[in-house]
Formats: sequence, C-alpha cells, structure tokens
Amino acid sequence: MKRLVLPSTLWLCLTALLLVGHTAHAYNLPDFTELVEEAAPGVVNISTSRTIQRSSAPSMGGFGGQEIPEIFRHFFGDSFPTPPGRGPGRSEERQSLGSGFVISDDGYIMTNAHVVQDADEILVRLNDRRELPAELIGSDAQTDVALLKIDATDLPVLNLGNSDNLKVGEWVAAIGSPFGFDHSVTAGIVSAINRTLPRDAYVPFIQTDVAINPGNSGGPLFNLNGEVVGINSQIFTRSGGFMGLSFAIPINVAMDVADQLREEGHVNRGWLGVMIQPVSRDLAESFGMDNAGGALIADLDPEGPAAQGGLRAGDVIIKVNGDEVDRSSTLPRLIGRVAPGSDVELTLMRDGEQVTETVELGHWPDSETAKQGEGGNKQVRLGISVAELDDATRERLNIDGGVVVRQVEPDSVAAKAGLLAGDVLVSIDHRGVSSADELLSIVEGLPSDRAIPLRIYRGGRSLFIALRLE
Repeated sequence: MKRLVLPSTLWLCLTALLLVGHTAHAYNLPDFTELVEEAAPGVVNISTSRTIQRSSAPSMGGFGGQEIPEIFRHFFGDSFPTPPGRGPGRSEERQSLGSGFVISDDGYIMTNAHVVQDADEILVRLNDRRELPAELIGSDAQTDVALLKIDATDLPVLNLGNSDNLKVGEWVAAIGSPFGFDHSVTAGIVSAINRTLPRDAYVPFIQTDVAINPGNSGGPLFNLNGEVVGINSQIFTRSGGFMGLSFAIPINVAMDVADQLREEGHVNRGWLGVMIQPVSRDLAESFGMDNAGGALIADLDPEGPAAQGGLRAGDVIIKVNGDEVDRSSTLPRLIGRVAPGSDVELTLMRDGEQVTETVELGHWPDSETAKQGEGGNKQVRLGISVAELDDATRERLNIDGGVVVRQVEPDSVAAKAGLLAGDVLVSIDHRGVSSADELLSIVEGLPSDRAIPLRIYRGGRSLFIALRLE
C-alpha cells in the first residue's frame, strides 16, 4: 500500500485552516452591521454650553483641565480646557459633548443628567445633521437620567428592551460620540448585573466591557436584537480613560424615571426613614441569622414612616414586598422604586425570629426639596439638602444644635469629602450650626482656597471630615 507523504509546510497550512474554521464555528461571533444600520439614526449628539465664574487659577490636571479624583466617575468632561491667561474672577464659557437617543417620534430624547447639568444651552444634532435647540423637561441626579424635548416630528425611534432579561455573558453594543466622533460603535459582553456603585444607591448598574470614553455619556446600550437595554453612564478608571469596566443604567429604571419627569417634572420616591448598615458574619450570628445578608437598622427618624410603623433599631430587613434584600445597598433601591403613600411589606429578623411589618412609605425629602428651587433647605454651594434636627435626636446625641443631611448630590464637594445622607452636621469651620439658615449664612462666607473642617455625627459617633469648596 502506497502512502502519500505531504511536505511539512502543507501539513501546517491544512492544520491552520482547520483551526481557523473550528474557532470561527465554535465562537460564532455576532455581526452588528444590521443592528447599527437600523439603530444609528435614533442616536443623537448632544452639546451644551454654560458660562461659569472663575474663582481661582485653572488646574492643569485631570480631564478637560479639571481634577476629577473619583475612581468611579461620570465620563463626561469639558471638551475645551481653560484658555490660558484668564485670571480669578473672570467669566468663561465651557462647552461639552455627550450622547442621547430618541424615545418618541415627537421629539423626546433620553440622556444622562450629568450631561446637561447646569447647561445654559442644549443643542441636539440628529443623524441627518440637523441641529436643534433642546428644552430640559427634567432631570434626576439620583439615577443620572434626564429627559429633553426638541421641536421635531417623525423622528426615528429606538426599540426599548427589557433590562430585567439581561444575562451575564451576552453580547451588547454601544453607539455614541466619544471625544466628539459621532456614531462610533463598540461592542462587548455583559460582565455583571445589579452592580451598586458608591453614592449611587438607586441604580442596579449593568457592568460591561464595552469600550466607553468621554462623550459616550447618555448613549444607548443595545442587545443583539437591536433593543436599548441601558444608558451608558460611568466608567471605572485610574487614568481618566477606558480600562475595561463600564456601567450602564438599566432601561427599565431609566424609563420609569423618564415617565415621571414627563408627567410631573420631578421624581417621587418612597422614604422609609432609617439609617442602615451592612450585616457582618458576626452580627448575623448574633442575630440568629444563617447568612450575612439584609440591611441592619442602626437608627430611625423618630417622625419617619419606619418608626411610626413599629420598626426598631436592631431589626434586620431581609425582604421588601417579597424581594430579597441580599445586602444593605439593595434596600434603598427597593424602597425608592415604590411610590410614596404605598404600603410595603417588610420581612425582618428581630430577636432571632422572622416577623413581618407593613409600613406606609413617606415622600423622600429630595422630592420636596426639588420643588423649593434654590431656597428652602437646599445648600447649593455644598451640594446637599438638610433638614432641622428634631428634639428627640438632639437628646439622643446629647447636642444643642445641628442639621440632618437629607441628600448629597453626586460629584458635589460634600460627596467628594465623604458626607452621607443621614449625617448630622453640627459645626463647619469650627462654628456651630443650629439651623439650615445658619448653615447657609456660614457657607456663603467660607473661602475656596483651603480645606474646611466639618464635625458630624454618624451612627451616634462624632467625627471630623474636611472639604474644599470650589
């Protein structure tokens, strides 16, 4: 029997062809061309401008000439750095770029709240190169969602998917304007779901490895069916650019917010009135729990819904309306999506036994503060909202004065300093604070060229933190 002997180079070529064919078949890589052709017309470019008053010399660090120290951050920076030679006290115009997408053919557009924050003018550029001014219908800093309206009809509308059906490992794609390059397409997979990021307790983020950069903010995240499943919002970075970790707001969360903004101009959230902390293994054992999960109530607002509904400090909330509270950061998300005035059924661990309590939720203080504009108890320069301290809390903490922090705006000077909702602020720059009006008066006179000490009570303990006003 004769045997055919092939040259070694031919064997190598045949082997390589077989491997290539096997690899392509095994991985079955997706083709995004049809998705992009159908979806791209509904993606828009958003540019904003605002005039700011400079109070100090410009910094040369960070993106767009500004220091941005947070490792989790919105990736939307000023497109044009500060021109040289502009000294303190001079006004200047800042221009920025972001992305968005059409959700109705009569001109409603979804984007991120931080894209249009403090904008004097908002301009939307459509896929057909038309540029139209946009009206801000409303924005919600807690979820980073904003709703715009342009005067146009018969616009291409994107199909919205169900973000609750997303699975880890499935393919997704993003279309946006990174660094101003319109309709750039990147793709990757869902790396994780239900991620909680610092200071973003109300959003169960979608984590992906889709390449995202400044300018992608507010753009859509698609599944393979061409449906929008998220809004690209943040990245994890040490360098200021993409490092393989990006985060999107689930479209189900975003649309719930957008519907409220469209109907009422603001978002109503349920409020429980508790201060919570995680449950460690040792605490779980001490409470007679099998697993270290749930949200431990460390303190209650004496006038809040939880206290009125019979909850106590030391209770561990493990379920809300049957939904599991796997960790303390899950509780604000579950409570916040319930309308104020609604009853919630809370499953608790109390004295080693499982009990159920029904509580009628109140209005989250942020909802009322938003209606007050710049007045009331909103401390604009710090980026916080505060409320007067009740007598019971003063007596419990054994203090004469102070105000309780109700809300801390993302990326504000207070947030950067580590101030949290629920903290009791008793002094600033070594001056006692007894009311919201007194705090406002003190803050107005503070300098912006040095660190300012704040004394607060957190979890019943006194501590100092420092912030630097911008």
